[in-house]
Amino acid sequence: MKRVVAVVAVLVSCVAVAYVLPGGSILRRMVTERDELKLSGVRVEGSLSFSGVAVKEAGAALGTATDRPDVQGDGALYLRIPGRCRFEAVVPDGNARAAVVQVSGRKRVEGHEIPSLSAMLAQVCPLFAAGGGPVQQLKESVQAHLQGLGVDTSRTGLARFGGEVAYVLGDMAEGRPQFWVYKDGFRPARLRYTDSTNTAWDLRFLDYTSPAIGDAMPRTIEVWRGGQRAVRFTALKGDARATLPDKLFTP
Repeated sequence: MKRVVAVVAVLVSCVAVAYVLPGGSILRRMVTERDELKLSGVRVEGSLSFSGVAVKEAGAALGTATDRPDVQGDGALYLRIPGRCRFEAVVPDGNARAAVVQVSGRKRVEGHEIPSLSAMLAQVCPLFAAGGGPVQQLKESVQAHLQGLGVDTSRTGLARFGGEVAYVLGDMAEGRPQFWVYKDGFRPARLRYTDSTNTAWDLRFLDYTSPAIGDAMPRTIEVWRGGQRAVRFTALKGDARATLPDKLFTP
């Protein structure tokens, strides 16, 4: 009898470990956690590093030398919820400033465009600046965005990312569109997709425990392009209750 009980216990444990929430439930939990923060304006300032293919693009846009392995500068991310986002970039030895703005899905560029920053904001905005509606509506909005990138939100699995367990929405095969969500906290962890030009993007959202901005935003956002890191933005200070003027998001 003891042996039977032990076998049953093991089987129950295996079933519990193997169970993965469906995609819709994961996204609902994610947007609920985000909605409960009651954010309206977020400002994050930090260090910015361009590497790989982004060095020449950043050099051309910011007016700085590109004969080096990376370009270091400063960045600022502004989110006005719902759906207004802006990212600014500048380097100490440059002679220009670049910015990309997204409002309700429409992009505007100030100065010369840096494609990796545009790709970053195009995904940060729908994931972190959604709001102003019922949770079900927010969940459907995020789900539609992910499906537009090719993520099959009906398929889910588990994987490890940055030492943490994460839910993976999408085909688990390497190179397929995927959206990862940290299992503890239900925060965005990673987004992988290929755009219309056949460029593979991998956005990574790392560390939600920084005193710089708390759990309102990840401490570090990395943009990988074609298997190489192109951009790293690391928060140094921030304000999760910022009042942001309209002029940041309008021409």
